[in-house]
Amino acid sequence: MQDPKVFIEIRNVHKSFLEGGKRRIVLQDADAVFYEGETAAILGKSGSGKTTMLNLISGIDRVESGAIIIRGTDLTQLNEKARTLFRRENIGFIFQFFNLIPTLTVWENIILPLELKGEMQKEGRQRAMQLLEDVGLNDRQQTFPDRLSGGEQQRVAIARALVHDPLLVLADEPTGNLDEENGRLILALLDRLTRQAGKNMIMVTHNPEAASIANRVMRIHEGRFVE
Repeated sequence: MQDPKVFIEIRNVHKSFLEGGKRRIVLQDADAVFYEGETAAILGKSGSGKTTMLNLISGIDRVESGAIIIRGTDLTQLNEKARTLFRRENIGFIFQFFNLIPTLTVWENIILPLELKGEMQKEGRQRAMQLLEDVGLNDRQQTFPDRLSGGEQQRVAIARALVHDPLLVLADEPTGNLDEENGRLILALLDRLTRQAGKNMIMVTHNPEAASIANRVMRIHEGRFVE
């Protein structure tokens, strides 16, 4: 049987932070491979380096040593501007605390990635309208985030993450700030719009139920990936 195509390769990644005058190692010789079309869940206790890993994969942060290669592009070789452009073009991010812009309406939040990419032509707007329907917020286009429930805000965030048809979706504790019922609804939506659609997604979570939608579950333990 042929190996599935490698989508992301993480090689010997090392990352530490200065805390109170001491250096704390978060990731050490971390190695992992993610394959085309899979949803992978990364579990680990608080402070284990899960979010740090997502920030490195997205190019928000830089490794100290090692390589992160996404479809042949080594992010560690790019400067900050090139990483920003790569992220804008190829990555959709879903955050625990939604990170919607409070002064923008639902519609304006969703289309923001299209505007940043200069893709506000007919096709992009149609995709945004379809996603609004998919997340069940067609009637809330002109609503501001502070008028939405937590579950509704996360649905807007999912639509925003997918609107520019990214190569990769990164989800950081997507149900962590929601009650149990809303968490289940968001998981079902993520499963339908990403995993079942064959998109690449990496989800960080401490919730085993959230991890259950993944094709593969990994842990970060003592700075390394463990299958």
